[in-house]
Amino acid sequence: MLLPRSTPAASGVSSRAITALLDRYEAQGIECHSIMVVRHGHVVAEGWWTPYSAERPHLLYSLTKSFTSIAVGLVIADGLLSLHDRVVDVLYDHVPADASEQARRLTVHHLLSMTTGHVTDSLDEAWEREPDDLIRGFLRVPFPEPEGTLHAYDNATTFVLARMVERVTEQDLPQLLRERLFGPMGIDHAEWDLVASGSSFGFHGLHLTTEAVAAFGELLLHGGRWGDRQLVPRDWVELATRRHVSIPDKNDPGFGYGYQFWTSQHGFYGDGAFGQQCVVVPSHDLVVVVTAAITQEGVGTAQFCWETLLPGLDDVDSARDDQLLAERLRGLSLTPVPGSAGPGRSLTAKIEGSVVPSGSVLTVDPDEHGWLLNLGSGIEVGVGHGEWRESSPLGRPVVATGAWQGDTFVAELYVITSPHRVRVEARPGTPTATVTWSSVPLTSPELRLHLRSPLKTRPHNR
Repeated sequence: MLLPRSTPAASGVSSRAITALLDRYEAQGIECHSIMVVRHGHVVAEGWWTPYSAERPHLLYSLTKSFTSIAVGLVIADGLLSLHDRVVDVLYDHVPADASEQARRLTVHHLLSMTTGHVTDSLDEAWEREPDDLIRGFLRVPFPEPEGTLHAYDNATTFVLARMVERVTEQDLPQLLRERLFGPMGIDHAEWDLVASGSSFGFHGLHLTTEAVAAFGELLLHGGRWGDRQLVPRDWVELATRRHVSIPDKNDPGFGYGYQFWTSQHGFYGDGAFGQQCVVVPSHDLVVVVTAAITQEGVGTAQFCWETLLPGLDDVDSARDDQLLAERLRGLSLTPVPGSAGPGRSLTAKIEGSVVPSGSVLTVDPDEHGWLLNLGSGIEVGVGHGEWRESSPLGRPVVATGAWQGDTFVAELYVITSPHRVRVEARPGTPTATVTWSSVPLTSPELRLHLRSPLKTRPHNR
């Protein structure tokens, strides 16, 4: 356990405000996987939607960027790097001969604040230009605007930062954070997805438990201090979480971007695709973490905190309200596939879609616990009926549930260390089965890659 526990009332938190936050997620049909609310250093509310659970790391997507920012701060504090150091000086062997003058001027500050002069994310074009060298590709993508004048969310900047950290420390990014941050905090289960070369993405790919992310939020809230140790320089935490670029938002005059953190009039937060957020509100001594599978644009924990949680935060409720909230949090669950156990027969069909290689064949065979579902390529998954059933066909776990709905067999396969799941639909006598992602992973649609640890993709698949 990384953080102590308390009740909402004992920590000056309205349990009804937290309940209202849960209600809002539910009313909008948002698939949450976990939530943790920390006030005055104590966890006052925590819950996981079954089959997600406390001990499982969850893919953070771009929330990873905030951890890379901390690594940069550590290296700057060591005197090995500075905000004014240029990419071309540190990573000199990745500089293309035709690099522009602007590319040659780019510094650590420009990368951290994503103000290099690109107007859109350069990642895809950079990998297209240089499939085996993203740094070189990044420097070759044209810069339409002067550096330092415009913020454009650009994943490649964080990849370059990670490589700069590794160059000056002669350590890979996961090792550095393990020794300097995770180890001292007691976090021993960080997992990293990798590109084909074996390097971490830097901008994405870190897997941590919800409590580990909340502990990271607490570390930031206290200026880089953990217990009696100053793990990260206070000056760096303040600099990284300060707004360096303003982004117009009529509802939030403080909205903008820091050094791989988003800023608000209320505080700051790290944000990852599909709803992975760590929200820090210094004025309320508050940290809120949510992992989820959000597909709606413009919806996130930070927005919900500002609009739903903060207004009633300090209106402390009764012990009975705390009890009702605790009972609700214990009972959180996603819904197993509805339907019947159906006929005790097998089915076979060719698979449509990009989840598995073209030409793969689906087989479904009943067994005493539900079904065995085979998608080819060594992917055999146990599927439960009315319950969750876990398998690890290629290393990482899959939790699956299924049922017959009329004459159609339906299964949901949760890649449980990520926001994603695969839906299978097949009918006896029909030559093809449909296998699709609920939300397509940003790295690759190929399921096999997501079932191996670590996930390792070709560069052009991100």
